[in-house]
Amino acid sequence: MLLSTAYFPPLAWFALAAKDMTLSPDRVLPSLVLLEACENYQKQSYRNRCYILAGDGVQMLQVPVVHSVSSAIRNIRVDYSTPWVLRTERALDAAYQTSAYYDYYRDDLFALMEAQPATLWELNLSTIRFLLNNMRIACELESTREFSLPDTTLEDYRFVIHPKKPDAVLDSLGLARPYYQVFRDRMGGFTPGLSCLDLLFNEGPDSILWLKAL
Repeated sequence: MLLSTAYFPPLAWFALAAKDMTLSPDRVLPSLVLLEACENYQKQSYRNRCYILAGDGVQMLQVPVVHSVSSAIRNIRVDYSTPWVLRTERALDAAYQTSAYYDYYRDDLFALMEAQPATLWELNLSTIRFLLNNMRIACELESTREFSLPDTTLEDYRFVIHPKKPDAVLDSLGLARPYYQVFRDRMGGFTPGLSCLDLLFNEGPDSILWLKAL
């Protein structure tokens, strides 16, 4: 499975990461995800943004980056000259303080951003590992060593999951269904297309049951 890096990735990303994970009564067989480490940074993508559900609707959280000569994804540096970490923490508090599991994960989550990783690659890797661990997804992460064009011999979703392009990932996995959301009544029903943070804060350790359709 080949996926692009992402900042607190959406449900579809983790549904794919969990797809090949095998759960049985006596053992767990992890899936394998190759993270694209050799591409150029893509603006307006999930690489530096995610979406949460606030009281007034869907809200984008974005990581500002430093523009440089090199556009290689592993060299993109995070811009800490503005208080985006504080704004993100306040937005998450406002959106999820009444959810069932937010307080349980809050401190560890905030510590990821307050550590101020130098690069977007490092920040994203920490957010991905945080979600994998807390959603109990057994997944081995490896990085690509060179960039390659789409190859039919490998499940390649690098260019499929994008905030401005609809995809059918959840439909294809039988996961296009709702879970509990704090503002579902205010929004008139379930809101799709959010970061997996939304699932984690509302379902906690049972998130894996949703992702594996159990």
